[in-house]
Amino acid sequence: MKETILILDFGSQYTQVIARKLRDLNVYCVITPYNKIPEITPDIKGVVLSGSPCSVRDKNAPIPDLKTIKGKIPLLGICYGAQFLAFDAGGDILPSKIREYGRTHLTFLDHSAPLLENIPEGSQVWMSHGDTILSMPENFKVICSTEDVKFAGYHIECENTYGIQFHPEVYHSTDGMTLLRNFAVNICGCSQSWTSDSFVDTAVANIRMQAGNDKVILGLSGGVDSSVAAMLLHKAIGKNLYCIFVDNGLLRKNEFEDVLESYRDMGLNVIGVDAKERFYTALKGLSDPEQKRKAIGRTFIEVFDDEAHKIEDVKWLAQGTIYSDVIESVSVKGPSQTIKSHHNVGGLPDFMKLKVVEPLREIFKDEVRRVGASLGMKESLLHRHPFPGPGLGIRILGEVTAEKVRILQDVDHIFINGLRKHGLYDKVWQALAILTPIQSVGVMGDERTYENCVALRAVTSTDGMTADWAHLPYDFLAKMSNEIINSVKGVNRVVYDISSKPPATIEWE
Repeated sequence: MKETILILDFGSQYTQVIARKLRDLNVYCVITPYNKIPEITPDIKGVVLSGSPCSVRDKNAPIPDLKTIKGKIPLLGICYGAQFLAFDAGGDILPSKIREYGRTHLTFLDHSAPLLENIPEGSQVWMSHGDTILSMPENFKVICSTEDVKFAGYHIECENTYGIQFHPEVYHSTDGMTLLRNFAVNICGCSQSWTSDSFVDTAVANIRMQAGNDKVILGLSGGVDSSVAAMLLHKAIGKNLYCIFVDNGLLRKNEFEDVLESYRDMGLNVIGVDAKERFYTALKGLSDPEQKRKAIGRTFIEVFDDEAHKIEDVKWLAQGTIYSDVIESVSVKGPSQTIKSHHNVGGLPDFMKLKVVEPLREIFKDEVRRVGASLGMKESLLHRHPFPGPGLGIRILGEVTAEKVRILQDVDHIFINGLRKHGLYDKVWQALAILTPIQSVGVMGDERTYENCVALRAVTSTDGMTADWAHLPYDFLAKMSNEIINSVKGVNRVVYDISSKPPATIEWE
């Protein structure tokens, strides 16, 4: 039985951040839509209600059924969650007459409240809501306020139920981790036993129980997720794991050979497949990003299936699916709007009659890296920047050709190696180059040129959900521009992307 905090999702952009902060406290938690509450078993130690873009006064506001939770186990409502609890008990929730967004400070704290233990007066918190609580039911006791918000936090008497109108999970709430620790550890009684080592032991045992002596195949990408999944599976079933590493012609320069050698050094049973021309044929004439993604995904499945059929008696397909892949594919009100196709969730064709094992399905990207470290993975693989499943295919805007891939591989190689050489690689979360469909006039020597424009992009982030553009030194960017233009035939202009996510995405397609 695993101690768990259940997070009910009302559609907030910060829901995953709540989960990640609790995981950082070595407390296991799961996210579920507010309208799909599981059975409350003894291992569920507490429940968190997330924020929401909705108002509790909306006609179609998300309304959870808390009869098995409220008053029975510890409950914490955050922002919308706090307003819902007050509204549902008869409190008044109305649009705020003053701005309640951004940084503010707690001017009053009830230090006897267990939720606020070790949080000082004046603590900075982050507000983000359009409504506010104007009055509360009699058994709701105010435990903290800001200069403008009287009911910034409350406790329901005779219950382990709390509500706060600020977001403790975000970076700008300086004592937010203390508050979450107070709730998870002091109020819910969690033992903080969720660690990377404990995850490895449990995952290995589960894989052995699932697969037994069966053969398992795994498609390796060279990225962190599939590499850690491979190490876990190898630890559990050894030579019964068959890894297939496909060169789709959209990898980084020399990546197929370099990564293949790294995998073999790790003791993995790896089959390398050169399928470049097959992918280029599938992509011929396609310029729409979704069509390209689907063509790449479809071709990968075909190549993978061909190779898998060469291995007799395979029963299982392993995937490097992580928790953010899972919850991003579920909406609190049905299927979410497609921003881009997810290559890790779904997509298994009917003709591949294999059972699926996903050893990383419960954990986030930062946890995957910690698990990899526990398994003794090489730093060079463990701390690689994220790389998309469709590879350079979505970093070439428009139709993909072998010549365009050659140009982008050379540009990317100079940029990534430059970051490493100047000690900047580990200071950014992800860096990439984009081949744009723009050609512009330039002068090289005494000749006029009309060649390609490439964009460089580097971002800082913790999980990729939000990201800011990396403020790389001007001197470094100048060096990269000069080296790229002088070394890569077909490029005469370099630009640097200074967009943040949101509103932009990290990848251009």
